[in-house]
Amino acid sequence: MVRALSDEPGRPQPPAGSTGRADPLVVISDVQKHYGDFQALTDINLSVNRGEVVVVIGPSGSGKSTLCRTINRLETITSGSIVIDGKALPQEGRELARLRADVGMVFQSFNLFAHLTILDNVTLGPIKVKGMKKADAEREACALLDRVGVGQQASKLPAQLSGGQQQRVAIARALAMSPKLMLFDEPTSALDPEMINEVLDVMVGLAQSGMTMIVVTHEMGFARKAADRVVFMSDGQIVEEATPDEFFTNPKSARAKDFLSKLITH
Repeated sequence: MVRALSDEPGRPQPPAGSTGRADPLVVISDVQKHYGDFQALTDINLSVNRGEVVVVIGPSGSGKSTLCRTINRLETITSGSIVIDGKALPQEGRELARLRADVGMVFQSFNLFAHLTILDNVTLGPIKVKGMKKADAEREACALLDRVGVGQQASKLPAQLSGGQQQRVAIARALAMSPKLMLFDEPTSALDPEMINEVLDVMVGLAQSGMTMIVVTHEMGFARKAADRVVFMSDGQIVEEATPDEFFTNPKSARAKDFLSKLITH
């Protein structure tokens, strides 16, 4: 079932078959990923342009989360290449830490530090990694918490917030590093239904602000509303990609048609 989002105006869609941009921030070429004898990703080729919102959908076990996690090297690839902002994905050390500062990630679980206040959770990265002065980090953190609608919760601990509020804090924490790219790995799957829209609304606003985003999600309403392009995966492969209108109204592959038919009938 598709959940309704708030009635914010949707993003203008590019012409069918085109993203309307040609400035790649992420270039994934011939990527393979094996876990022992199991091949999780096969021949992945994908470019994501600056300011583009790409939503990755598909059945469970199709490789969506694995693909997302390879982009900041939480998962290593077996072969192929991933280039971000003109630089190949580093293997380890300071260069990898610098990459992860440029690539924000929001997970299914919120991963907040339970013993730190909300404000301290958001300022930790800018102070420790970027060397920002505490006062400057706190000022920016407060602005970000206001932006995601939890500014009044800054002095609380994560356990005092709802799941939806904690996930919005996680988004603010990622934004505090001023990333070039935001990755979302099923960010609403651990939330109660009434909390999902409050997180999706923040994500829609972020998309409309021009942030480059790769979003793995089962929320088809978000894909229709916020995506420039929908990428459909099955069995570790990209089966097809298109604008949301084109994909949802006229899917080309049998696997995508079957996937969408099950969404409609259940």
